[in-house]
Amino acid sequence: MELKELLQSGDWKAEKHVLAIEILEKKDGRVTAEASVGKEIPHPNTTAHHISWIEVYFLPEGEKFPYLIGRYEFAAHGASAGGADTSGVYSEPVVRFTFRTEKGGTILAKSYCNVHGLWANSLKLGI
Repeated sequence: MELKELLQSGDWKAEKHVLAIEILEKKDGRVTAEASVGKEIPHPNTTAHHISWIEVYFLPEGEKFPYLIGRYEFAAHGASAGGADTSGVYSEPVVRFTFRTEKGGTILAKSYCNVHGLWANSLKLGI
């Protein structure tokens, strides 16, 4: 089995695991965007079921390989010394990131649900 066979996708408006990628601002080659899981349908965020991380890449038009923009880890899922879901502290799977580019391309993102595995989505970026 290959890694690409494990990547799941879908419509983020209908499936709670799919990343929503949104461009917030584009100006002078600077792009600010957001990637989130559970935007339309909330994803569980408990010790037993949560999003562990999101990775964001950018593949410029005409290039063969993407560039890693960032990896964002979510470590607080309610666990404490008192047990599962007892701390009241939960990190949310939402990241805002900014990068510069001189050409358009594709923003690629993937995330990991500790119960349902790897999920991916992409968004074309025009400059």
